[in-house]
Amino acid sequence: MTFSTHRVTSGKICLHAVTQGNPDGVPLVLVHGYPDNHRVWDKVVDALAQDYFLLRYDVRGAGLSDKPVRTRDYRLALLAEDLEAVVDQLLPNRQFHILAHDWGSIQSWESVGSGPLQGRILSFTSISGPCLDHIAAWLRAQASNLTGSGSVRVAKQLLKSWYVFLFQVPAIPEAVWGMGLYKQWPAFLKKREGVVDARFSRLQKDDGRFGMHLYRANVIPRLLRPQPRFATCPVQLIIPKHDNYVSADLLCHLNQWVEKLTRVQIDAPHWAPLTEPETIASAVHSFIHP
Repeated sequence: MTFSTHRVTSGKICLHAVTQGNPDGVPLVLVHGYPDNHRVWDKVVDALAQDYFLLRYDVRGAGLSDKPVRTRDYRLALLAEDLEAVVDQLLPNRQFHILAHDWGSIQSWESVGSGPLQGRILSFTSISGPCLDHIAAWLRAQASNLTGSGSVRVAKQLLKSWYVFLFQVPAIPEAVWGMGLYKQWPAFLKKREGVVDARFSRLQKDDGRFGMHLYRANVIPRLLRPQPRFATCPVQLIIPKHDNYVSADLLCHLNQWVEKLTRVQIDAPHWAPLTEPETIASAVHSFIHP
């Protein structure tokens, strides 16, 4: 099995990427969320490396990739261009599968649901990262039923998403994070998410600080002006039963956007890649090789 590190140019920035596993295996691209970097997939990769050629990269603002300082440089369209640059360089002219978590899933929907990569994406497995355009449609559907169960669903998700609104405030969240909150991240993962082996990373401060731009650049603009996102490839939703941030209700109307949809609920928290890597690897393998 191989292991290689790479630098990929996307526009004016450089991205850090890692390839490993079976070079003759099926290509699988793994995209991490916030406030993580590509290392969040370590255990999942260990479980898949024998059968797949695995490609991970640090998204802009995270890990060892460049960190733009302007909020507009974190727009979904640019994140989709980053994915395109990575696969064009490291998987030239090849089709591939995607496994993504949290903001990795949110940004991957941009390529799964539109754009030049649609014909190359063989399948998409999404963990706790709904499409912002689909969320906008879901909110509109609930608004038509606010006197019934719609108001309960919206209130439930708003409570889970309190931090999304906090991150819209300029400067203050970064300041609080940088003053020392980032050092408490492993303790948070242990207590809140059950990640018993959580360890401090020297990259955590920047991963959390720059990643906040993702929320400011995309959430409100996309909810106000959603675009149609229709997935032409098969999509698998891995739904953690104990997700503290993404309600399963957000995914209940996804059939109208996905031609072939599979749902798998697992007994896990939001950070399932850290707590249930074998379960995720098994679900991915069963989905790709039914």
